[in-house]
Amino acid sequence: MFKDYFQYKGINFPDLIYSPKVLQKVENNFQVRDDDIFNVTYQKSGTVWMLEILSLIRSNGDPTWCQTVLNWERAPWYETVVGYRKCLKNKSPRLISSHLPVQLFAKNFFNSKAKVIYTVRNPKDVLVSLYYFALMFHPYRDPGTFDQFLEGFLKGEVPFGSWFDHVKGWMSLKDKQNFFFITYEELQEDLRGSIVRICDFLGKDLDDAAIDSVVANASFETMKNNKMSNFSLSPRFFMNQKKSAFLRKGISGDWRNHLTVEQSERFDQIYQERLRDFDITFPWDKE
Repeated sequence: MFKDYFQYKGINFPDLIYSPKVLQKVENNFQVRDDDIFNVTYQKSGTVWMLEILSLIRSNGDPTWCQTVLNWERAPWYETVVGYRKCLKNKSPRLISSHLPVQLFAKNFFNSKAKVIYTVRNPKDVLVSLYYFALMFHPYRDPGTFDQFLEGFLKGEVPFGSWFDHVKGWMSLKDKQNFFFITYEELQEDLRGSIVRICDFLGKDLDDAAIDSVVANASFETMKNNKMSNFSLSPRFFMNQKKSAFLRKGISGDWRNHLTVEQSERFDQIYQERLRDFDITFPWDKE
C-alpha cells in the first residue's frame, strides 16, 4: 500500500510510519531522562519479547499492565511518527523501544544515566523472520524471492540498514555501565536466569514469586494469546496476519528449514568478512 522507502543518512525507512523530520528530532532534540530504559534491537530479534519482559519487571511481575495496555503504548518505538509523540507524553520511568542504529540514536542518551538493553539474534533467523514479516507488513516492499531477499539483507538494503553495522555499532558500547546485551538464544535457553540478570542490571529487586510470574507471562504462548501483545489489534492496513502471524514461531534455528546449503555458505562467507575483527563470540558462532 505504501511501499516507498526514503533514506535518512544512508539508511532505508518506510514512508508513513517514519519521517525524516521525526528522525531528525529523535537524533538531535529528544530529551532522554536518566530513568529511561531503552529496549533496542535490530528488527526481528526479540523486540516484543523483551518489551514484555521489561513491562513485567516494571510491574513487579503483575501481568495487569501487559493485559490491559497495548505494547506499543507501554514501550513505544520512539523513532516512529506516532511513537515519538507517545514517548513525549509517557510518564517516568519510561520504557522506550527502538530499532535505530547507534549513530542515529538520541545524542542526549550518551551523556545520560539512561539504560539500554540490546538483544541480538542469530542473523540467519533474523533473515527468515524478516522475510515473513515483509510479506505481511504493508509498509515494507514485497520481498521477492527468498534468494533476492537474502542478497538485499546481506547488502543492508532493508529498513534499518545492515545487521552487521547495527550490531557492531551498538556492541561498541559493551563496556559502558548503562549498556546490557543479551542474545535471543540465551533468553530461550534460560529465561529465568536471563530475567534475574536483567533485574540486576536495572537495580530491580524482585522476589522469587515475582520472577516466576515474569517468566510465566513472558512465555511465547502467553504473548501469542494476549491481544495487547500479539499485534492482532493493529490496523489492518498495516498488517495482514492471514499471510503470516506477527508472532510466528518464536524458536531458534528455523533458518535450517529455509536456507539451502549454498545460501547458508554464502551467508557465512559475508558474516566472516564483516565480523573478521569483531572480538565478541555469540552462541551461534559455536555451531
